[in-house]
Amino acid sequence: MMLKLIGQRLLGALPNIAGVVVITFILTRALPGDPAAYFAGGAATQEAVDQVREQLGLNKPLVEQFFDYLGALARGDLGLSLTTGQPVLQELLARLPASLELVLIALLAACAVALPLGVLAATRPGSWIDQLCRILTTAGVSLPTFFTGLLLAYVFYFLLGWAPSPLGRLDPMFSPPPAVTGFFVIDGLLAGDPALAWAAAKQLVLPVATMALFVLAPIARMTRASMLAVLSADFVRTARASGLSSGTVLVTYALRNALLPVVTTLGMVFGFMLGSSVIVEKVFAWPGVGSYAIDALTASDYTPVQGFVLAMGILFVLLNLLVDVLYVLIDPRVEVQA
Repeated sequence: MMLKLIGQRLLGALPNIAGVVVITFILTRALPGDPAAYFAGGAATQEAVDQVREQLGLNKPLVEQFFDYLGALARGDLGLSLTTGQPVLQELLARLPASLELVLIALLAACAVALPLGVLAATRPGSWIDQLCRILTTAGVSLPTFFTGLLLAYVFYFLLGWAPSPLGRLDPMFSPPPAVTGFFVIDGLLAGDPALAWAAAKQLVLPVATMALFVLAPIARMTRASMLAVLSADFVRTARASGLSSGTVLVTYALRNALLPVVTTLGMVFGFMLGSSVIVEKVFAWPGVGSYAIDALTASDYTPVQGFVLAMGILFVLLNLLVDVLYVLIDPRVEVQA
């Protein structure tokens, strides 16, 4: 039944992926600027620009360019980046672990704070914990990510000197570990180099804190609201009347039933984090796919932008699939309804 559910979700996602491909292709061609003129150089003649345009295939009709693009996608070819001269797929695969390491650790850090805070705020409404939850959630949604990142870097690096230089994944004194997972902290531990792993972990602190503060608010709010709704339900009152301990009632009965809307929020939040990681990566010079796409966009380099958006679309599909699987694991009745 689980495999059937996964197959249905993947088939249902195919039109979404097709829409991403079409819209991305059209929008990138509508961007201002002429990539042929950009790469020919400012002193190039019109003949040289036309020659570059022909080499790039930009002189073909738009429909023909689109079918050429689809044919390349069918072969697993995302094209070449004109700015670096490297295959886009290769560069995305090389940079994706950096973005995923940042986003996943930030999401785990946010959940580690937001979930207990939301539960405590729901069980103690009106208390100082509830007020603290409201203050943190208000601050989280009010501060833009770029401002939070710059503020943290200014305070903890420039003023206090507690954090390392916010310039990339690793201090220049260290060399990257042998690539196993692509996550520097894990790869450093696997290589038996705890100093390298610690250096990579320190570089993560400020960007992770920036992203965690951004997503902490919706997770804590949804946890609090969902727990308040469940705690007032009849089955929770029945469990308490049966003499069960408060911990058993809170975890086994209330929290498990309150997790479904929280899981939905986590899926949405993860999508927001993938988008906001572009800003965080630029602030902290993080070599992820977001900064790669921004650099390509400013250079009117179509292929990396198309590859980036397509990769994000596939990640969204996989994320929604993971949310559906978590639904079934938390509440098997969802499988029947699916």
